[in-house]
Amino acid sequence: MPLNTTDSTGAELAKQVPSDGYLIFYSSVVDGQLWCQDCRAVETLVEDSFSSADAPSALIVYVGDRATWRGKPSHPLRSEPWKVTGVPTIVKLKDGKEEGRLVEWEVVPNLKELLGAQ
Repeated sequence: MPLNTTDSTGAELAKQVPSDGYLIFYSSVVDGQLWCQDCRAVETLVEDSFSSADAPSALIVYVGDRATWRGKPSHPLRSEPWKVTGVPTIVKLKDGKEEGRLVEWEVVPNLKELLGAQ
């Protein structure tokens, strides 16, 4: 299943969210790469994990550039329903409800387990 992307945050994001699948919150691309080093570190793992034909549905949500995201508690993705505290964050959804979450350093050692818990 291909990875879809969006930079929507509010009602537009809600329309795009899969009821069963994954949301992947990343920093935005600046000068040809994700500005967040942690996001760059997991990018290949995430692409490999979600790019096969039988992979689960996933939507990459770009949180914005560094100035938009860092130190901005009023950023819309930091509040309900997503409460994203850092990037990268991967949220597993089942029937539209959160079933699991990996944040920053948790992604590399735990993504396979999160995906296996289908």
